[in-house]
Amino acid sequence: MIYLLAAGLCVSVILVIGSHYGFRLITQMKHQSSEGIFDYLEHCGMYSREKFKRLEKKEVQTTSIDGLKLGGYLVEPHRNGKRWMILVHGYTVSLYVSTQYIELFQREGFNLLLIDQRRHGKSEGKYTTYGYMEKHDIAAWVAWIVDHYGEDCSIGLHGQSLGGGTVLEYLAIADPHVKFVVADCPYSDLTKLLRHQMSVLNKLPAFPLLGMINRRMHRSAGFRMEQVSPLKAVQNSTLPILFIHGTEDNYVPTYMSEELYEAKPEPRSLLLVKGAVHGNAYAVDPVRYAREVQQLIQLALKPEAENRSGLSGISVSGPVSALPGG
Repeated sequence: MIYLLAAGLCVSVILVIGSHYGFRLITQMKHQSSEGIFDYLEHCGMYSREKFKRLEKKEVQTTSIDGLKLGGYLVEPHRNGKRWMILVHGYTVSLYVSTQYIELFQREGFNLLLIDQRRHGKSEGKYTTYGYMEKHDIAAWVAWIVDHYGEDCSIGLHGQSLGGGTVLEYLAIADPHVKFVVADCPYSDLTKLLRHQMSVLNKLPAFPLLGMINRRMHRSAGFRMEQVSPLKAVQNSTLPILFIHGTEDNYVPTYMSEELYEAKPEPRSLLLVKGAVHGNAYAVDPVRYAREVQQLIQLALKPEAENRSGLSGISVSGPVSALPGG
């Protein structure tokens, strides 16, 4: 009996430690340095630290609904232009990873706002909430652009991984100035994502750890896994959305973008990039990526009467290493 009690106690201790570790990993994982991010981008030939240093830019700041200071960089290649892109990065990185998309959207006539998500880069925050609070941060940045550049601005959102989930969650509260979304390797549902990462990637039992982590998330970070489901957010959105995913992505499985595409009413499109792993679809096939984005923009910024057809279909593009995190 003593042995059974001791064994049960050991299991309980292991589960408590495991849930604490899992919670920290999910909501407070260590950030990657700017040097490491630029090393990756330079290795892929996507952008360089020297180009960023020379880039004409301005540091800007806004405040979240819960009082956090949020930081970003403003890039205005088109003075007095009314087209704006907000670029939203993934988990554990920062706005520097978004620099790879600057020239893509600059060519399409956009000024850019590269933001640090809460708890990343120069933005304040203690926990990552996977869009639960971050969607309100996007709303704050959208309002900032409109306040500073006028009611006649047209805004697009580009989000990668965590950023993809964030911009899709934002659809539930989207401002009419936002005209389209590019979601690159997003998750469709947080519970399903964490179950996959726990059981498939880390070989840990989802039960009972996931439930314990969920309770700790609610107690400490103020949200539950089931409150984050981009799949639900896209079901009622009429905005044009381009979903992009690498076919070899195992960190956020490819099927998640396929689920989102199926759930989203038209107009929507899906680009699957062959051989791409997590977060490197643009590096693997920049030409096809840019073409699909261009088609999305052309559709989204047409007059309203023409804006409900012409973007529906699945494209398959035909590797380099992925930047860890998401």
